[in-house]
Amino acid sequence: MTAVSKAVCGHPAVARAMLGGGAAGLAEARLSNVKRLRQAGVTCPITLIRTPMLSEVGDVVQLCDASYNTEISVIAGLAAAALLQNKVHDIFLMVEMGDRREGIVPQELGHIGQHVMDTPGVTLKGIGANFACLSGIAPTAAKMQALTALANDVEGQCGPFLQTVSGGNSANLDWAFGARTTGRINDLRLGEAILLGVDPISGDQIGGLMQGAFTLVVEVIEVDAKYVRRSESCTDPKMARIRHITDTSEARRIILAIGHQDTDAAGLSMPVGATVCGTTSDHLIIGTEDTALCVGSELRLQMNYSALMRAMAAPDVQTSLRHDRQGPRAHDANGSNKHLALV
Repeated sequence: MTAVSKAVCGHPAVARAMLGGGAAGLAEARLSNVKRLRQAGVTCPITLIRTPMLSEVGDVVQLCDASYNTEISVIAGLAAAALLQNKVHDIFLMVEMGDRREGIVPQELGHIGQHVMDTPGVTLKGIGANFACLSGIAPTAAKMQALTALANDVEGQCGPFLQTVSGGNSANLDWAFGARTTGRINDLRLGEAILLGVDPISGDQIGGLMQGAFTLVVEVIEVDAKYVRRSESCTDPKMARIRHITDTSEARRIILAIGHQDTDAAGLSMPVGATVCGTTSDHLIIGTEDTALCVGSELRLQMNYSALMRAMAAPDVQTSLRHDRQGPRAHDANGSNKHLALV
């Protein structure tokens, strides 16, 4: 298991908890997060899972043990940077197997693998694939068998034993825990499952994992005496999904100090009796039956993966850790706005 810490922006305490839970290493998508981890003293292997930008190859080699790649020009840049730093950088080739996000078409995999083998400064360590991300294509036993076959083919063409064959992300857990053989697949890149305890395809809780590790605490800044009724003027079909509320005289209009700048409003789970009416850059308007809410009250909300990622990256969301043995109880790494907190 390679633990993906990008959703928490490489928060060192969360990363250490992942490693303490048994992860063999960390995976990140942004170099700024890797720098944060290294500066905090995290020395475990870190792999960059987004294809490196050509402009950052020097930092990639300096900070990361390995990277996932799809472009020959980027691999050449990494090799040159590695030679300058007297290092050998590990390369994993990402294969396109239906998700359509990134990857090398299988027919070209052997050719590019041989190019890596012939280039000083880099070494071919493995291949990987991605599922259920851009196109929602779920991993299947057939696709895992195909990835195993590709690993065998690359070894036959290029020579070296592939140390890692990474089958995908949290969407692969159902397959991984099944009765079928895993073939050559010996690594999964897990983030959402660890952090939120849910299956990213179905949204169902994964047995044995907790769903309440993160809570977004938001302050009420306005309580409207007017009651909310069904919106008749909403013409944007994308907004209709989150503006529809129950047509009841018991629903009061409440404004929370949070908006699009802070999180993904569509990824927030409202308390019982509350419904999202709309969101702007700085305001979240809800209809609620809770008569106890007043200005200054705090509302505690659960988040999906998208909402968590944006909240952790938002400059005005304060991050507070509970029962953290690695450092102070509260960490204000992203800002000091008292109206928003991610606990």
